[in-house]
Amino acid sequence: MADGQVADGFPAQGERRWRLAGPLGTWSGLTALQVLFTWLPLLVAVALWVYALPGIDYPHMGDWGLIDKLPAAFYLSLAVLTGGFVVSLRRAGTAPWWPGLYSVALLFALKAPTAILYNAVRYPWASKHDAVVNHLLANQELRPGVPLSGNMAAYDQWPGFFTLNAGLVRAFGVDTAASYLNWAPLFYGVVLIPVLVLIYRTFAEDWRLVWTGVWIFEVANWVGQDYFSPQGMALILHLAVLAVVFRHFVRPGAAGGLRSRANLDPAAASVPPPTTGRQRAVCVAILAPMIAAINFTHQLTPVMLCVALVALNLTRRYRNPGLLVVTALIMLVWDLTMGRPLFVETLASLKESVGNLLNNSRAGYAGELTGPGPVLQGRADIVMVLVVAGLAAVAVVLRRKLVRSALPLLLVSVAPVPLFAVNDYGGEMLFRVYLFGLPGAAFFAAAALVPASAAGRVEVEPGGGGRFAGRARAAVRRRGAAVALPVVLVLLVAGFVPAYYGKERMYYTPPAETAMVTRVLDNAPKGSMILAVTGSFPQALHRYDQLEHWYVAEQEEPQNAIMLRDPVGYLEPQLPRDGRPVYFILTRTQDVYSAGEGLLPAGGFQELKSKLESSGRFRVIDANHFGTVLQYAAPAPP
Repeated sequence: MADGQVADGFPAQGERRWRLAGPLGTWSGLTALQVLFTWLPLLVAVALWVYALPGIDYPHMGDWGLIDKLPAAFYLSLAVLTGGFVVSLRRAGTAPWWPGLYSVALLFALKAPTAILYNAVRYPWASKHDAVVNHLLANQELRPGVPLSGNMAAYDQWPGFFTLNAGLVRAFGVDTAASYLNWAPLFYGVVLIPVLVLIYRTFAEDWRLVWTGVWIFEVANWVGQDYFSPQGMALILHLAVLAVVFRHFVRPGAAGGLRSRANLDPAAASVPPPTTGRQRAVCVAILAPMIAAINFTHQLTPVMLCVALVALNLTRRYRNPGLLVVTALIMLVWDLTMGRPLFVETLASLKESVGNLLNNSRAGYAGELTGPGPVLQGRADIVMVLVVAGLAAVAVVLRRKLVRSALPLLLVSVAPVPLFAVNDYGGEMLFRVYLFGLPGAAFFAAAALVPASAAGRVEVEPGGGGRFAGRARAAVRRRGAAVALPVVLVLLVAGFVPAYYGKERMYYTPPAETAMVTRVLDNAPKGSMILAVTGSFPQALHRYDQLEHWYVAEQEEPQNAIMLRDPVGYLEPQLPRDGRPVYFILTRTQDVYSAGEGLLPAGGFQELKSKLESSGRFRVIDANHFGTVLQYAAPAPP
């Protein structure tokens, strides 16, 4: 290729001069117009986003969640940002930080609004993690063997995330982790970007493919596990371990023909240099503390890591049983010591869950989503999964050379799928399998959209006729990608909004509701029983080590119908008879959640509230626009 020649609008590696071909003509050198084309979309998108932010009327969300509360300027900013990202890919070879900057901007645009605007904790269940941090700060101890209601003992058994944040709260001098809790999705997303880049660059030298994979991961990560939670932190550590394995655990002589550039996809990176047994042993020693940190932090992620390493051991390239053994031993040691109570309980439940694919693939308590926003979110989630999986499948079929060199990443992506056959993980296995498979799926989805060419190379057939046919096919692929890439990215960004914000009315908790719940729980005597429809309300587990909790509708839907027919008759036999106070907290957030998730039929929450109030067994002790608190009055003994 001649000096400075461009393949697919992609500058030759190391070249500082490039040309932009199109309706505006050909421009040689780095002109002011080229700089303007790169900067202008970003500046316009930022201006539109900032302009839209004050117009997001989140306190008055209705059935559509945040979807219809986002101004047109917000949606336009995402479209402009996507267009700018596509343009920036033309300079990815010589200036890869440009699409990287757009990727960070996209992450900020999608996930920062709630952190900036909300005057309360996003995700009611995130407040229970704040409660664990407060518990550690107040008591300065862990009690993994003490049973606690709400299954909160599990947090004392896997305390890594909470002890870290307790230290951060003390170090920064803030009152609680709630002061920075809403920023977790953005923080996790930014930290994940270099980890993903490191993994993707192991298998691709084409920066367009790398950054497109990062972009797809960001917009397809609707699953909502990046909030203030152990899972968000553990996923970063999990991928960091895999990044080191991919780059520094290649066995000598295992790459075979992949050492030859002729056997590689034009966009593929050369296989990392092999390492000796001693070098890999040193890497195992270095990784052991990180693997231990995963085990200190989360129950499921160590299992996912072991499954991924098993999959890698199926290849000659990464057949390193020593690392797998160390990882499994660390997991078992933790499970049999600190995590033993929950581990034993989980083993006992496997008799019912192993092989029960229908139950294990359920989401939550298998209620029927109701309301425009939740229904749209459920459908958008499915469409996003199908689109990403479909694109990845296209790349697997059409780019066989890339699949061959990136086979380890493909195996790691599909390795979590068999866990459907083992356990339902509290109705969340569906989401966790998707989450752990998404990094690899996003890479191969990007490979379906980015043409199979790299800096300074065009894939052609040898010989005159073959060369002409190869160039013709490459031209067709380039033209197809020129249309498919921006269209698919725009559609994925558009799909993210309902997939992530369709249930937002369930996630926002008004401060007045939080204040009422906190006041009641602060004043409840030690040992009191707290009843609620679900645990999805603010401060639900405040003082969880001193109070007993029962969320009466967090069960299978038919049982909820039985409860609703005669709430007092259903509840009374199961209430304490030793004189301990019993409170029933009914809040707006519970109403929205139980309706949206289909735990109760339409109007069921208000029906339950009315029956309790009129029963003579429950009296109102506190109420405001956002909720009501009832106290149970036991019948007089005969």
